[in-house]
Amino acid sequence: MTTEFDLGALLAERGAERYELHSRYLNPQLPRMLHTIGFDKVYERAEGAHFFDAEGNDYLDMLAGFGVMGLGRHHPVVRKALHDVLDLDLADLTRFDCQPLPGLLAERLLAHTPHLDRVFFGNSGTEAVETALKFARYATGRPRVLYCDHAFHGLTTGSLSVNGETGFRDGFAPLLPDTAVPLGDLDALARELKKGDVAALIVEPIQGKGVHEAPPGYLRAAQELLHKHKALLIADEVQTGLGRTGDFYAYQHEDGVEPDLVCVAKALSGGYVPVGATLGKDWVFKKVYSSMDRVLVHSASFGSNAQAMACGLAVLSVMEQEQIVANVRTTGELLKSRLTELIDKYELLADVRGRGLMIGIEFGKPSSLKLRSRWAMLQAARKGLFAQMVVVPLLQRHRILAQVSGDHLEVIKLIPPLVLNEADVDRFVDAFTAVMDDAHSGGGLMWDFGKTLIKQAVANR
Repeated sequence: MTTEFDLGALLAERGAERYELHSRYLNPQLPRMLHTIGFDKVYERAEGAHFFDAEGNDYLDMLAGFGVMGLGRHHPVVRKALHDVLDLDLADLTRFDCQPLPGLLAERLLAHTPHLDRVFFGNSGTEAVETALKFARYATGRPRVLYCDHAFHGLTTGSLSVNGETGFRDGFAPLLPDTAVPLGDLDALARELKKGDVAALIVEPIQGKGVHEAPPGYLRAAQELLHKHKALLIADEVQTGLGRTGDFYAYQHEDGVEPDLVCVAKALSGGYVPVGATLGKDWVFKKVYSSMDRVLVHSASFGSNAQAMACGLAVLSVMEQEQIVANVRTTGELLKSRLTELIDKYELLADVRGRGLMIGIEFGKPSSLKLRSRWAMLQAARKGLFAQMVVVPLLQRHRILAQVSGDHLEVIKLIPPLVLNEADVDRFVDAFTAVMDDAHSGGGLMWDFGKTLIKQAVANR
């Protein structure tokens, strides 16, 4: 009997049902939310930093799949590597041999992290964090992990234990022993370390929620405090790593910082095969894997699979040969400087911050009476509605996809593909300027949409 399966035919036949299928079988609130804010688009294909609909209209991607599409969509080198590894018919995931690709990828990753020695490969950012938490607790023999207010490290149970947003944590207790400390507060860190039960501090060098950077000198000083108390520093580079901030890792912007464990994922996948990696010091790994009896004490069924390893190797090759990090520095500085110039022009624009191609645009209370009253109305209904009012016309009128940085935040986060160019920057800034002009006019479709959001927010209370 010959088995037949035609994916193209299936999509041609049923692809138009995408929102109905999701409503019926997956998360029912996602299509509801997308319909409400007008994000229920149908994208037919993608290339680089752009999507295309059935009519051939292009959309600029300033979201990069929450940072996954670091090299943009369907980079030809990564795509070829995936075809190559499939065509090789490798004896993959036998579990009882040592394939070459994981070792080769670990070697290439560690070349960018010379103070670290070993890598564990999982399948996602949250798995990379889970691995770091387990390794830190076992290596130190201590139960408690510190994290920073407003942090985001994933949504599985261990990662959730170090999540700084109560909206994600509510209803899922009990979690692991943990304590939040303010980002940048060394005194708070020292007080917790003196209790003697802290295994590690996990920190994002730039927090994804709100795009808040650790203050200058904080990571180095925190590292010294942690090591003084025989605790570890874990750098969560799941979103900030692999060039996002204009260096290979975000912690490298500060001299002397050498985390004991580093978590990466997202862009390492090339946008094709999920992969996560936890890089660590030799002594930590040898503590965890201390004997042959403990050889599988931490593992992942799909970890180190050939497809993921091939994509990771291709991504690193592209980054080096196409000078992706240099492009991020140049293009990111251009985008940030052009947006910063607008602060004095628009009273609703409060701040532009970030590094490289990880930029936060924050909105704040205006000074003029007419705009102030409308701002107060939005804030009374639900904080974060104005940022949503900006994101929606960016998509609807200018075909630019962006995101609000977090629940109840008046911040838009820009994390576009790292291959963004000057023309893309011009397009975004021109569109953003047009939206802000509309917002400051005091009327028009933007504020009408704001009324719709207010009604929706009130109805959901």
